[in-house]
Amino acid sequence: MEIVIAIVGSIVAKAVEYTISPIKNHVKYLSNHQKNVETLKNRANRLKDARDGLQHCVDAAKRNGEEIEGDVDKWLSAVDKKILEQVEEVMQDEEKAKKKFFIGLCPNFRTLYKLSLKAEEEAKAVAELIEHRKFARVSYRAAPQGIVVAPVKGYQEFESRTSILNRIMEALKDDSVSVVGVHGMGGIGKTTLVKEIARKVKDKLFDSVVIATVTQAIDIEKILNQIADFLGLKFEEQSMVGKAFRLRERLKEKRILVVWDDIWEKLDIEEVGIPLGDEHKGCKLLLTSRELNVLLNGMDAQKNFPIGVLNEKEAWDLFKKMAGNCDESCDLKPIAMEVAKKCAGLPIAIATVAGALRNKRLFEWKNVLRELERPLSSNFTGITAAYSAIEWSFNYLESKEVKLTFLLCSVIGHNGLVEDLVRYSLGLGLFDGVKTMEEARNKVLTVVANLKASALLLDSYSDERFDIHDVVWDAALAIALKDYRMLVLRDHVPKEWSDKEKMNRWSVISLRCP
Repeated sequence: MEIVIAIVGSIVAKAVEYTISPIKNHVKYLSNHQKNVETLKNRANRLKDARDGLQHCVDAAKRNGEEIEGDVDKWLSAVDKKILEQVEEVMQDEEKAKKKFFIGLCPNFRTLYKLSLKAEEEAKAVAELIEHRKFARVSYRAAPQGIVVAPVKGYQEFESRTSILNRIMEALKDDSVSVVGVHGMGGIGKTTLVKEIARKVKDKLFDSVVIATVTQAIDIEKILNQIADFLGLKFEEQSMVGKAFRLRERLKEKRILVVWDDIWEKLDIEEVGIPLGDEHKGCKLLLTSRELNVLLNGMDAQKNFPIGVLNEKEAWDLFKKMAGNCDESCDLKPIAMEVAKKCAGLPIAIATVAGALRNKRLFEWKNVLRELERPLSSNFTGITAAYSAIEWSFNYLESKEVKLTFLLCSVIGHNGLVEDLVRYSLGLGLFDGVKTMEEARNKVLTVVANLKASALLLDSYSDERFDIHDVVWDAALAIALKDYRMLVLRDHVPKEWSDKEKMNRWSVISLRCP
C-alpha cells in the first residue's frame, strides 16, 4: 500500500510540475513584457551604432580602393535584416498593442505573451550579433589585375596600326621570343598601341599584364615598385637585390607580360628581377623606345617593330573624331583639313589641337591655322609639328591659373601625385580665393580633369596620380623656361652655378633628387 501511495504521489508531483511550470513561464513573460521590449530596444540601438561605425570603416576602405572582407559584408547584411525586418516587426506589433490599450480596450494577454517571448528571442539574437562584431580586419588591398580589359582611351583601329599590332601579338606567341621592341618618334602612339596589345593578350596569352614607365632618368626601385603594385606584391626586403629576387619568384608563378614603356638606355633585366627565356618561358618583355639601337644593342630585343606617322586619311579620320563635326560645314571643312595637315600625322599633335578646337567657330579655326603657320620662336629640339601644336593648345587654355597648373605638372613630371600638386599650388597661391586644402584639392582635381580632356595630361597607373606624354613634357618645359622663368633640370645638376645673377631671375628652380 505504501508503495502504491509513493508511486501515486510521484505521478501527482510530476503532473503538478508539468502543469505549473508552463503557467509560471507564461506569467513570467506577461510580467516581464515591458522589460523584454525595452531590452530589445536598447540592444537594437547598440547594434545600430556598431553597424554605423563599421559602415564608416567600410566606406573609407572602398574610397581607398580596398576590398571588403566577406565576413564583414555578411555581418552587415545580417544586421540590416535583423534591424530592418525582425526587430522592426516586434516594435510595430508593440505599438499596435499600445494603441489598443490607450483607446480603452483590454490588453490581449495572448498577444502580450507572444510579444514578450519574441522580444526576448530577438534581444538574444541581437546580443550575439554585437558579440560577433569583432573582426581581425575590415578590408584588404586587392591585387591589381594589370590592365583593365576595356578599350584603351584614345585608341583607334587604323590599317597601318592593326597590321603592326597583329605582328607584335604573333611575336608574343612565339616561344623562342622573350623580348619584343616597339620604336618610333615621340608622340607617334607607341604607348597607346602597347596598351591595346596588353588589353588583347590578357587572359588569352597571359594571366596578367603589368606596365612600368621607365623614362630618361632610370630609377630601378621605382620600376620595381610599379610592377609590384600591379601584382599586389609588398616587399619586406630592404635591399634592391632582395626585392628583385622576390619579384622574380613571383613572376615565375604565372604567365605574365611585363611592359616597359619609354626606355632611353640599357636597363639591366636581371637587376629588376625579370625571369626570361629558359628561366621562365611564361614571362615576356614588351618594350617601347624612341631609339631602335637601344632595343637592339641595349635590351637584346629579338623582334622589333617600327611605328610611323599616320597617313593623310588616317590622320584626318582621327582629327574628325577628336574635333567633332568639323567636316559638316562647307566653309569649315577646308580650314579643318589644313589644320589637320599641320599636325604632320602625329597622334599627340592631332589630339591636342583637335581636342581644343572641338565645337569652335569658323573664325577661331582660321586663327589657329594662322598661328600654326608661324615659324617657331623657341629653341625646342624635338618634333616641330608636335611642339607647335602643343604650344598653341597651351596658349588656348582658359585662364592663367590653368596654364600655371599645367606648367607645375610639367615640373613634377611623370606619374606625379595629385596631392603634391595640391600642396604646391596652395603654397604658390595659384588660385585666387582658395585658402584651405580641401578647396585647393577640389580646384586641382577640376583643372587636372580639364587638362586630361585637352590631351595635355594623361591618366596614370593610379587615380591618385597624373601622367604627361614625353613630347608634351618637353614642350611644356620649353614654354616654362622661355615664358615663365621656370628652370627644371631633369638629369645633370651642376655642382656650382656659373652665372649666379642669371639664377636670381628664375621664378621656379626644380632639381631632380638623386
